[in-house]
Amino acid sequence: MKEEIINLISTHGPLTGSEIKKFLSGDNLLLWQTCKTSSHLEVKSVGVRYLRFDRQVDGFARLSPSILREFLTYSVVGLSDKPLLIQKRGEEIFSHIVKVSRSKLELARNLVEVVKAQVGDTWPHEQVCFILAGDIVYDMAHDVPRPERSTGELVRGSDIDLVVILQDNVPDDFIRKLDSAIYQEKYKYLKSPSINEEIDYVIKKLERVREQVRFDTFKHMVACKILQEGKLIGGSDRLYHEVIRLLEDHGVLEKLDRLQEAAIAFRKQEEEFLVQNDAKSINREDLYFFYPAEESEEFE
Repeated sequence: MKEEIINLISTHGPLTGSEIKKFLSGDNLLLWQTCKTSSHLEVKSVGVRYLRFDRQVDGFARLSPSILREFLTYSVVGLSDKPLLIQKRGEEIFSHIVKVSRSKLELARNLVEVVKAQVGDTWPHEQVCFILAGDIVYDMAHDVPRPERSTGELVRGSDIDLVVILQDNVPDDFIRKLDSAIYQEKYKYLKSPSINEEIDYVIKKLERVREQVRFDTFKHMVACKILQEGKLIGGSDRLYHEVIRLLEDHGVLEKLDRLQEAAIAFRKQEEEFLVQNDAKSINREDLYFFYPAEESEEFE
């Protein structure tokens, strides 16, 4: 496999993991190991790694993108004696990732404006805020087609994760109206051939956030991390900062920082394990950290 990869890159120039797989069949782990261990090849990752939670990991903390997703989408494999070609291709790929992220950000902002217009005069200006989370806020969104969870239909890469926070005194009738408006847009985004995006969203009152900042269950931890990484894209700035203050006052930000450090150490440890062991000897239980982890519970 090593010689095949070297010949392929010699012909086509530096390639992503996904591009190599289009030419070569074989096991993902073996392909990754070959690229990482060959002295003739260099693997350069672009973008950033960030905290994700996974029930299978001791302490729950791991990094995203996963090892496999990083290799397939966010890495360049080139010849080690041609670093400038690797750097140039890496810059091209990162530029595309940022472009995809900004495009999805604009779609999310447009959704908020459409929903606001549909709700009309009953919009509670200082009592609602929209927070965008996930890959997009890190400028790490991708457009690799993947199946949407509920229908199995292919969508354009990273989903758009929205958290809508409301003050406790907002009437339930308004919440139902808001939910209906967002759901209609979610359906349009999914079904429109020109958009074809998956929207995941959750609506909750501030009282729910007060419960979640206890940080005492897996679901609460996921919810807090999503709020911590989130970006305000619409609604009340004051309410958004009230949410961030809750995270600060309960020590959640410090806890997340410590978990990020643990995730970095775990990633280093697991990459070393995968590199040093024969692919055939690694069992399925040891491979869970190689593949992506879902954090869908907050949006169910």
